[in-house]
Amino acid sequence: MIATAVNSPPRRSGTPSRTGLDLTKELRELATERKAIILAHNYQVPELQEVADFVGDSLGLSYQAAKTDADVILFCGVHFMAETAKIINPTKRVILPDLEAGCSLSESCPPEKLAEFLKKQADKNYYVIAYINCSAGVKAQADVICTSGNADKIVRAAPGDRNILFVPDQNLGAWVMERTGRKMDLWQGTCYVHVEFTARSINRIRDEYPDAPVVAHPECTYAVRMLADEVCSTEKMITFCKNSPAREIIIVTEAGMLHRLKKEIPDKTFIPGPTDNCFCGECRFMKMNTLEKAYNALLNMEPEITLPESIRKRAELPILRMLELSR
Repeated sequence: MIATAVNSPPRRSGTPSRTGLDLTKELRELATERKAIILAHNYQVPELQEVADFVGDSLGLSYQAAKTDADVILFCGVHFMAETAKIINPTKRVILPDLEAGCSLSESCPPEKLAEFLKKQADKNYYVIAYINCSAGVKAQADVICTSGNADKIVRAAPGDRNILFVPDQNLGAWVMERTGRKMDLWQGTCYVHVEFTARSINRIRDEYPDAPVVAHPECTYAVRMLADEVCSTEKMITFCKNSPAREIIIVTEAGMLHRLKKEIPDKTFIPGPTDNCFCGECRFMKMNTLEKAYNALLNMEPEITLPESIRKRAELPILRMLELSR
């Protein structure tokens, strides 16, 4: 589903400056030259968040990708995110800094396994709600897409006379069931980063900072969610932290989120949620993208995300349905 660019602009001679500030400047100049928009997820390294036109969660970046008039989208995130941008922007070129930037959650639900399951369970007439953290092949089999920020609304809008299959994150699905009371069958997938946080590790950090509220992402396990003062998407973490009277707040999600929080709320202290095994809470896939890789990708217009039109068109419908329901 991925190919390098065809008819790419000629490569520049020479190499860019290697200092961060110089390379940031050169990337911004190149984006202007290429008529490109730079999108960065909240979990990206600080340098990419700083150079981006927009930083946000999956839903926010989906909106930006849908409405941009740029010719090129440089998507600083993981593979499924760049695919999503391509699905809703078929005439634009979508570039990903590192082709190997995948997602353990997305990989937990291969399209062919989902197709096989739905075939075997055809009598259940499933209404498939797919968390956006999945491949284009999975999106193409879904009735509607959701993010952690709008999952409640999407589930509440599901037909009352259909069985629901929620893929691929079982923890997010369980959290939504708790909030909506809507029974769903859950695909057994998880994010390897968020399941590293445990009740023991959260209790330990709470003992150290007894006055600091705990804010956790719904991809965390039930035990962690039960200990949290607030469970919400990364975008809603910003609002919670701004409005909270607390001066110190414990953040239980991928560590890249702390950069945006510190930037937007500089007068508060944000404490990264710990794990039991010295795991730093960083996603190895998200951190594969670097400023230099982003520059080189936009310079050479590769690796470029491409999709078979049959898959793209089928995957577009549930995304558009999500965007409409989320307004």
